[in-house]
Amino acid sequence: MPPKPAPRLFQYITSKFRKKPPPAEPAAATPAPAGPDALAADADAVYRLVTAAPTPSAMESALADSAVPLTAPLLDAVMRRFRFAHGDPLRALSLLSLAADRGGVAPSAFALDTALYVLGRSRRFAHMWDLLESIRRLTPAAFSTRTAMVVLGRVAKVCSVRETVASFRRLMRMFRGREGADTAGFFNALLRTLCQEKSMSDARNVYHALKYEFQVNRQTFNILLSGWKSAEDAEAFFSEMRELGVEPDLVTYNSLIDCHCKNRGVDKAYKLLDEMREKDISPDVITYTSLIGGLGLIGQPDKARDLLKEMHELGCYPDVAAYNAAIRNFVIAKRLGDAFALMDEMASKELMPNATTYNLFFRCYYWAYDIGSAWRLYERMRSEGCHPNTQSCMFIIRLCHRHGKVEQALELWSDMVKDGFGSFTLVSDVLFDLLCDEGKLEEAERCFNQMIELGQKPSNVAFRRIKILMQLAKQEESIAKLTEKMAQFGRLAPEDRQRVHYSPESRPYNGDGADADIMRAS
Repeated sequence: MPPKPAPRLFQYITSKFRKKPPPAEPAAATPAPAGPDALAADADAVYRLVTAAPTPSAMESALADSAVPLTAPLLDAVMRRFRFAHGDPLRALSLLSLAADRGGVAPSAFALDTALYVLGRSRRFAHMWDLLESIRRLTPAAFSTRTAMVVLGRVAKVCSVRETVASFRRLMRMFRGREGADTAGFFNALLRTLCQEKSMSDARNVYHALKYEFQVNRQTFNILLSGWKSAEDAEAFFSEMRELGVEPDLVTYNSLIDCHCKNRGVDKAYKLLDEMREKDISPDVITYTSLIGGLGLIGQPDKARDLLKEMHELGCYPDVAAYNAAIRNFVIAKRLGDAFALMDEMASKELMPNATTYNLFFRCYYWAYDIGSAWRLYERMRSEGCHPNTQSCMFIIRLCHRHGKVEQALELWSDMVKDGFGSFTLVSDVLFDLLCDEGKLEEAERCFNQMIELGQKPSNVAFRRIKILMQLAKQEESIAKLTEKMAQFGRLAPEDRQRVHYSPESRPYNGDGADADIMRAS
């Protein structure tokens, strides 16, 4: 019996026999650049068309009928939406292929890096390496240290250190001979990736294993110094840096001071500050922000506030992050009055509090189960024009869930839909739990449909929760509609698949085959 064919993927495939697009007229070759609002509207329209198309040919027809010209800036904006909306990476790759094959539009380095990111995030590593091979053959200049960090970061996220280093060597083999290749920069990209995705110990071991193969520089040591939790390990790298004759700079001292402050070694941090001044290296706002945080850890929030005044006297003006560090000290000490006074002082100096500032208070109210104070702070936040981030929304929606505040939860959701802030996936899970617990089926269905209209996929857990509530209410027609809408995001459970009926034209097709050379137009 022949083996069962593998599932076919949604992918636009370039035809080898397709005629190249006719050359554009001189007048149309350089269309007038669209304004930011028009570009955003076009990007939203193209993203909806691409994500809603059941087949690659349907995507091609929909884009042709839309009369929206595909340009490099438009592709950048659409790819940005694929990244932050967690869109299907193969549809993103198909869009780039179609733009190059039919429109003669060469994607920018940003679009290519974003495509590599979304492919790696979805673990489509075979497609990611095929795309890199196309970049190597057709547009090698588009490969940069940023590209290396994108690729290695996605690999390191799910693979071992050994596999990450193997991927780094593969990248070196692919691009080492490229003119102007920055091998030291690529080595630094590997170390930075290991510091962020693995551990400082892994980065240290890889550094010692490869330091004789690649040239190290000041940036190499700044990367290795930037993430140590142990002051002894950081001092060891600092000593090796001096032995190799590499002079420390402001970034080096800032990393060491931050490490000592996080370990409550404020006295050592101040000694380093004196050493900086002896070498005529002026401390910056990052230096003082680390000291403010260290003073808070040893229980001296008032001294940290005085340091803000000292910064003004020295001509180094504190920014929002410095004030946030000082506010955090008072919040930890449960002196909310002093914390709010500092926030008012920020505003008087034309430094508007950001979402991080408000999250310091939201966290305090969250652990105190104080929904009233949290909601008043949210209203103040909105009135001052500060958009909450995902963390802000999660604090509020969880408090609403704890206290059963459906009206306030729906108001938060309405603001998110209107202004586009926060993670719809994370917030919707808690919101649907609250609405289902309270029996608000109509509201849950409305929020579910709003999420799908925005191109956001609800979680399978939320979908099943709403479906069970609909089954209890005997709303079979509503279940069928929601199931059909969920089907556009991917494979369904067997019991749900029976509810969806596709016509021959609309049946989802995912074509297999070799990756298209999407940079052919260049």
